[in-house]
Amino acid sequence: MDSATQFVLGAGVGLALLGRRIGPRKAALTGGLLATLPDLDVFIPYEDPIESFIQHRGPTHSLIIQALVTPLFGEALLRLFKRLRDKRILTYLAVYLCFATHALLDALTIYGTKLFWPIWNEPLGTGSVFIIDPLYTLPLLIVTVWALCLKSWSPPIRRGVHISLIISTAYLGFGLVAQQIALSRATDALARHGVVPERLIATATPFNSLLWKAIAIDGDRYLNLYIPLFGGDESITSYVHSRGSDPSGCMDDRNSLGKLARFTKGFYRVDRVGGEVIVSDLRMGMTPEYVFQFAIASQGALGLEAIFPRRLGGINRGGREDVDWLFANLSGDYALRPAEAGTTLARLDSWRITGAPGETASC
Repeated sequence: MDSATQFVLGAGVGLALLGRRIGPRKAALTGGLLATLPDLDVFIPYEDPIESFIQHRGPTHSLIIQALVTPLFGEALLRLFKRLRDKRILTYLAVYLCFATHALLDALTIYGTKLFWPIWNEPLGTGSVFIIDPLYTLPLLIVTVWALCLKSWSPPIRRGVHISLIISTAYLGFGLVAQQIALSRATDALARHGVVPERLIATATPFNSLLWKAIAIDGDRYLNLYIPLFGGDESITSYVHSRGSDPSGCMDDRNSLGKLARFTKGFYRVDRVGGEVIVSDLRMGMTPEYVFQFAIASQGALGLEAIFPRRLGGINRGGREDVDWLFANLSGDYALRPAEAGTTLARLDSWRITGAPGETASC
């Protein structure tokens, strides 16, 4: 999740456990700062942008490592706050929960979080909440701002903290249930068109948990299905795109393509743009504008040659058309997405793949 959300979640945890002992202001700041520490791994230097991409949310997000370092931060708090010195177990619990709730919340996004490193190195990511979701953040933000304005602990702020944590946690539970509904409806919609995908995921669309995007991998193509939670099957829109040429003949876990294929769990596409081979993570971003894209090869005298990976920037995050499309679909209306127009699966006479940017590329 975004840093602001992680801060207010940590502040809520700090308030719930330490607010009565050290006061609401200090508890909110302490919890918020502790909860931001796992993301300091972005400053760890890696050998290339792909390694930085796939190693983020690694050891600092591991529930195991967090348990091991908890005594270090716990003892620091005991020395910093006199009123905690007879509450060692409570202090340790507060520190660990500030760390662990950060990691667990990240694991509910689609990126992937290595919760059990080094015992199990696979990143976990459900995709049941978007990386920025105001509906989740707002209750925690309100109580954090309130606490920062208070000097002393009181029953009203205690109730406010509990209510905000209950509401925000319930919202995450709602997202998990809604995701399963979206997956079921996507499976049914694909089956009606005779598609049995190799892989299928459903993720929340930007800033909400009411409109879902299902991504289905079907050979050398992938399909985006947009599913309004409160709309009927007639409100589902679907689009088909090329994934590029089959890269299996030149992929292993050591090269750039192999690393990206493994980390994305197969949800990627390969394009050739301007003489370069571009690999995009299909899970994050909206077609054709992806958050994570990497140039991994270029055209040389002897054909395509591997290059030092380069992350592409300057991606347009969408404009007014996408905002209008999003609100239309939230209401359950059937609205085609302009950026993917011309590739709708509903046009059974247009089953061919069209509209995808760039050219397909072999490696």
